[in-house]
Amino acid sequence: MKFLPRAALVLATLWAASAPASAQVQMIIPWPAGGGTDIIGRLIQPVFTEAMGTQVVIRNVGGATGTIGTSEVVRAKPDGQTILLTSMAPIAIQPSFMARAPYRADQLTAVCLVAEAPATLMTPTTTGIRTVADIVARARANPGQLPYASGGVGGLGHLAMTGLSRAFGIEMNHIPFRGSGDSVQAMLSGTVPMLTAEANLVNQYGLHAVAVFAERRSPDFPDTPTLREQGLDLVYPLWTGIFTAPGTPEAMVARMDEACGRTLRTPSVIEGMTRAGHPIRHLNHQAFTAYVKAEAEKYAGLIRDSGLRQAD
Repeated sequence: MKFLPRAALVLATLWAASAPASAQVQMIIPWPAGGGTDIIGRLIQPVFTEAMGTQVVIRNVGGATGTIGTSEVVRAKPDGQTILLTSMAPIAIQPSFMARAPYRADQLTAVCLVAEAPATLMTPTTTGIRTVADIVARARANPGQLPYASGGVGGLGHLAMTGLSRAFGIEMNHIPFRGSGDSVQAMLSGTVPMLTAEANLVNQYGLHAVAVFAERRSPDFPDTPTLREQGLDLVYPLWTGIFTAPGTPEAMVARMDEACGRTLRTPSVIEGMTRAGHPIRHLNHQAFTAYVKAEAEKYAGLIRDSGLRQAD
């Protein structure tokens, strides 16, 4: 009974010690090129390749709020040749939100947390929206009419604004787009006045940060209040992590985990991530596994309580 696990461990150890030079690891990013997760992937890929001792090749597989690319990794062979770099929506939200989810969060093997930043509610400076009180007033004046953008149905931006709407007892009009990049363009064109997404978009596009869904104020926006300061327990971090296929041998996961830690300690990566507005937060395999479990449970509760689950 002990032969197969021991054999698998021996094979994984040999692979970790001497992967063939021709071997490649495919890093699937389940979002279109140019978005926040893709930027993180391009920043870490060269150093992660060096740390792994194996060429890591990025492939963007966008669609369905990240679930198409994520499903591909769930179905991949557990041979260490396929990994996933993703923001949190397809892991922590979509398995509870989708009527027929193609996977569960715990099916993927969590390798490491790479980055984390508070979700930020933002608006163009021309809208006249400066505070959450302004949003509430407009929403109450025109119930169900005030539009807001998100990067996809069932994504964090959608759920964060759902939490905000429930807390204030207001109704707004959700307009989903295919990723945060398209959402920002819609705001800049005047189609929608608001978006909740990664904070780096504020400076990148000259937007106004209305509030942050965080425990404390962001050092980048010290004058922007948190929702918690306004008496609302709405804390929604935007995080990005690396996962691999279910059943991947522990020795392979440990090698990826070690490479992740080395990558995130590399000065060039730290500089690049800081410049791009993606704060590094590293959790190793064990800690990240527990973190993902807690996040999935939190959003499952929000989806259940708000009745947001996708219709059958």
